[in-house]
Amino acid sequence: MSIYQAPLRDMQFVMFEVFNLEEELKQLPAHAETNRELIDQVLEEAGKFASEVLFPLNQPGDAEGCHYDQATKSVTTPKGFKEAYQKFVEGGWAALACDPKYGGQGLPIVVNNAFYEMLNSANQAWTMYPGLAHGAYECIRAHGSTEQQQAYLPKLVSGEWVGTMCLTEAHAGTDLGLLRTKAEPQADGSYLITGNKIFISGGEQDLAENIVHLVLARLPDAPLGTKGISLFIVPKFLPKEDGSLGERNPIFCGAIEHKMGIRASATCQMNLDGAQGWLLGEPNKGLAAMFVMMNAARLGVGMQGLGLTEVAYQNAVVYAKDRQQSRSPSAHKPNQAADVIIAHPDVRRMLLTARALAEGGRALATFIALQIDKELNHPDETIRKDAEDLVALLTPVVKAFLTDNGWIATSEAMQVFGGHGYIAEWGVEQYVRDSRINMIYEGTNTIQSLDLLGRKILLDNGAKLKKFGKMVQDFVEEYGTEEAMQEFVNPLADIGEKVTKLTMEIGMKAMQNPDEAGAAAVPYLRVLGHLVFAYFFARMAKIALDKQDSGDDFYKAKLHTARFYFARLLPETAMLIRQARSGAQNLLAMEASLF
Repeated sequence: MSIYQAPLRDMQFVMFEVFNLEEELKQLPAHAETNRELIDQVLEEAGKFASEVLFPLNQPGDAEGCHYDQATKSVTTPKGFKEAYQKFVEGGWAALACDPKYGGQGLPIVVNNAFYEMLNSANQAWTMYPGLAHGAYECIRAHGSTEQQQAYLPKLVSGEWVGTMCLTEAHAGTDLGLLRTKAEPQADGSYLITGNKIFISGGEQDLAENIVHLVLARLPDAPLGTKGISLFIVPKFLPKEDGSLGERNPIFCGAIEHKMGIRASATCQMNLDGAQGWLLGEPNKGLAAMFVMMNAARLGVGMQGLGLTEVAYQNAVVYAKDRQQSRSPSAHKPNQAADVIIAHPDVRRMLLTARALAEGGRALATFIALQIDKELNHPDETIRKDAEDLVALLTPVVKAFLTDNGWIATSEAMQVFGGHGYIAEWGVEQYVRDSRINMIYEGTNTIQSLDLLGRKILLDNGAKLKKFGKMVQDFVEEYGTEEAMQEFVNPLADIGEKVTKLTMEIGMKAMQNPDEAGAAAVPYLRVLGHLVFAYFFARMAKIALDKQDSGDDFYKAKLHTARFYFARLLPETAMLIRQARSGAQNLLAMEASLF
């Protein structure tokens, strides 16, 4: 009963009208020949793959789940998943944004990002399998030796092999400094790795012929804590010199988790019993190397939140236009007993909430992806550095704000369905269940908030934040005198000033008591997320105002959504700012024994 169509029109609007993508790419030598016609063709085919191949597998895959065979320690994915993966590989989708040097198509990250929004809308659980492979590719490309790059990257790019990140251990959780997995050096330059990892997405599966595990472990006599962690490549099957598969490496799945959501994604307990691995990067600097993959994963999880926001919204709209229930005082038709529920004000509120969160999230995600392309490819060092700083600043916002919003949007969509939303056949309850994990893994949203406030803002005295603030200020100064823009520019300027003041206030308090930053971090991130959304909605509103009489109703709808955002969603910041200012005392004064 569920539906999904890729939101191509809005993607094109954000790319080409808001961010002027075609002109931006001309400044990047690696992508100077990538024009709109090509991008539109890729996105159209990507949308077909998502809606026609992956989406029909989403509900049945959730109902079936993965199967674990204790005797062989193997995992079988739900019916149709393997065939869909083969179509993914045959279509060249795994290679979309990869370096042509390794067989990639060399398209910009911003295009790949849009593709992954579609995949996550269509089938988040399936998408996790190839999604992690791209992170492994980026990590080996950044830190691997020439031999490692030649051995692993072409296979990851083609999709013949996939990847995982083996970080977490049962006793450690997010605190990776506590991990115990050991790596013993061997005479041939390899290491034998022994330990146990948990919550490893795609740690075992039947889609690809090999799995490249990136494993965090400790060398003998390594320093305690995070300073003593190294990173290793540990393949499921040891590759031969000709690229073919050799003997099975003793890294096995001991069990799979039975979960609230993403049931078709195999979440594995992995046991390493002297598995052969090779050091990736420098000894005892594995966490820094792994951050390449971790940051890619955090952006990817943000896209999961955005993807579910969009698909939940689409289904709620279809239902609201069809479902008749109760009479609307202003829109009631005398010849029928009840009106379609989209006529009711609060149903409109729920739909517009999900719509605004999707459109704001899409603008943010596109912006970040474009900054990554600039960071990697722009010939001007200053522009590369500015892009790098914006990516660092906004990565925790993408991960936490978009996944919080995904939880809000899927819940609102489920509410539109009423009692039917709680029933599996309509599909929306799966989006609610699937969305909840996105706030937890790849660093909980609290950890993202601590990273944002502590490392990305206070640690450099707000230098990165000022770069984004300058963009906001420039927009306000350019359009602040236009009468038609007052309803957007004034609240944008206001929240910008409040973020600056709040940041300084928290920074001063944290100098006296570090707990003040921890107490303020979560509401602070959400306030900053709204500043980012307000900026992008103001930019989108400017374009929509200029084109509202063009005859294209898209711009009228965009303008309505922007007005709703500023009137109904941005005011959340008043409460959040009061929470952030309330300090640590109301959290810590109560003795632990009284809980």
